[in-house]
Amino acid sequence: MVTDIKSELRDCVQALEARAVMGMLPDRPRLLALGEPTHAEDTLLDVRNDLFRQLVEEGYRTIAIESDCMMGLVVDDYVTTGEGTLDDVMARGFSHPDIGLGASAANRELVRWMRAYNEGRPAGERLRFAGFDGPLEMAAAASPRGALTALHDYLSTHLGPDLLPRTEQRLDHLLGSDDRWTEPAAMFDPARSIGRSAEARELRLLADDLSALLDSHTPRLIAETSRDGWDRARLYARTATGLLRYHFWMADTSPHRMTWLVSLRDRMMADNLLALAERGPAMVHAHNGHLQRNRSTMWMSGLPVEWWSAGALVSARLGKEYAFLATALGTLRHRGVDAPPPDTVEGLLYALPEQRLLLDAPRLATALGAEPPAPRVSPYYGYASLDPAQLALSDGIVFIKDVPSMAR
Repeated sequence: MVTDIKSELRDCVQALEARAVMGMLPDRPRLLALGEPTHAEDTLLDVRNDLFRQLVEEGYRTIAIESDCMMGLVVDDYVTTGEGTLDDVMARGFSHPDIGLGASAANRELVRWMRAYNEGRPAGERLRFAGFDGPLEMAAAASPRGALTALHDYLSTHLGPDLLPRTEQRLDHLLGSDDRWTEPAAMFDPARSIGRSAEARELRLLADDLSALLDSHTPRLIAETSRDGWDRARLYARTATGLLRYHFWMADTSPHRMTWLVSLRDRMMADNLLALAERGPAMVHAHNGHLQRNRSTMWMSGLPVEWWSAGALVSARLGKEYAFLATALGTLRHRGVDAPPPDTVEGLLYALPEQRLLLDAPRLATALGAEPPAPRVSPYYGYASLDPAQLALSDGIVFIKDVPSMAR
């Protein structure tokens, strides 16, 4: 079977460039998502940067990455207006320190290039940066203080404090100490979570009311501030309600607790992506698992967990205006991932001479036939190999033959 498809495989291969991506898709997507199969590899981020620079020439003006949506505002302010310094932005504008987003040389180069590109350009032509993850880390979820107080301040300033259901002082009292919200033990012990306390329940109602107030006064708020200002307030509202919902389910004691938590994280991601899609064409970059169309699965604490990823949720809403390119690797030797077996999809691609490839995923799935190869088994838990049975649900495959170790 492997020998039979080699010629068909060549027909699926194209150069990895934006023009080839656009030509492979039936329509220009509003959201073009590039996945990665592992984190913390600057080679993959360099590929992302190269593709984004080319996509700018195709009319894309925003890049969204798997980082805290609130922290991402710091980066966006820098690339659009020059506010702050590059060092400060890299320190304060990226989340997930466990995978080194702020320390990444490739991320730094992306931010530097975006700022240089925007210099002297009118606002409508500037590139924008966004984080689309919630303020969530592996160890803890953030306090809703930042998002909720920012939303409260925006509405109080532009609608007047008398219209708001709670005062600033009452809001501060309900929020209390941020340490109560970020308690690391709450991730594994529901009893340590504040999410179902009387204060948290009142805050959920308050966040809902403030969100409704924001929506109800949309014409006035856009006219008195700007569309960008209103969009940012909507981000505050989504983040506040999303965090409070997440904390509520952190306090849950049912067997479905983890299913709720992973689902809510991707729901927050999806909501942020849909908001970005309203603004114009955007490139999205995150782990393959957050961008795929098929149902996500994993084992946690000995139990199976299934949920729909952000990509699946967005694809269901946008249809052909969402496109997904999954990235696969040949070797990641510094992580113990050597050359793939020749009878796997990665093995077939590894036999080709090119270092970087773009493939039409549905055509590749057809070439593999009704009985695709077995999945590659990775010795490194941090690398997720392709699922041959799900290839047709991707629009394209980006294949990187060898990923070298890169010191940060």
